[in-house]
Amino acid sequence: MRCSTRSVRGFAGIIFAVGLILGLALDLSAQGQDLTAGDVLDQAMAEAGLDEAGADGSDATAVANPVEGLNLLKLVLQGGLLMIPIGIMSIVVVTLGLERAIALRRGRVIPAELVRGLGDLGEIPGKMDPRKAYRLCQQFPSSASNVIRAMLLKTGRPQSEVEHTVGEASEREAARLYGNVRWLNLIAAIAPLVGLFGTVWGMIRAFFDTTQLAAGQNKADFLAQGIYVALVTTLGGLAVAIPAAILSHYFEGRIQKLFYEIDELLFNLLPQVERFEGRMRVTREKLSEAEDAGSEQATAPDPASA
Repeated sequence: MRCSTRSVRGFAGIIFAVGLILGLALDLSAQGQDLTAGDVLDQAMAEAGLDEAGADGSDATAVANPVEGLNLLKLVLQGGLLMIPIGIMSIVVVTLGLERAIALRRGRVIPAELVRGLGDLGEIPGKMDPRKAYRLCQQFPSSASNVIRAMLLKTGRPQSEVEHTVGEASEREAARLYGNVRWLNLIAAIAPLVGLFGTVWGMIRAFFDTTQLAAGQNKADFLAQGIYVALVTTLGGLAVAIPAAILSHYFEGRIQKLFYEIDELLFNLLPQVERFEGRMRVTREKLSEAEDAGSEQATAPDPASA
């Protein structure tokens, strides 16, 4: 339970850090644009020979038009149709992030009760009962119990066959846990490309519309407005891709760490299974029958060895 709480706190800390970084970046960008607009206004007034009070004694701010602040929500709405898939991808990132944070808790992948029970069964070397270990794995279903059950079903087989089965079961469980993490990797790769596509298309439209203006209209202002609106899709794509990349990297490291622990657990159990090699065979049907009937006879001699 302590490990699960620590995992959730670490995930929440990552989300908070990403949000803080993106917020600071947007705020600095807005401040930079405001300062640039102010510098241009001061330079224009200086070239016109106006001081702070103006040529006729009036305030200069009354002469100049007030600079409108940067409205991020308005820009997002003006970003075009490509902002819709970017918004959908942002929802998917949040959903998958929360789902993987819950699914990859240590208690879900490696239950503490399972580890404790297997430890109790293996306290006396050479005395572990595969039947009890199998029932314990059925009692606490998880990725670790699935791998251990696959190993127990090969009890009595050659050691190479047992190790091969364990490797296949581990790869299968790892692929299942990696399933939704791959979607985060995909979004981290696609979101910036979608944003860049929207920006390129927006700039093409801005230059095209500029060529359609009348001779007396200000083409520079019209073009500048079209370009900064077109850049919104790139901003949106990066805002989605950066958290997706961070989350996918975090979850991949989490999965690797959990499977290192599963490998250590299997390493301690394999010597207990080796002693049955060539002496008896265990099947799923016999283990299930023994569990239902409460029988102690869940193994049978190998006819070849007899």
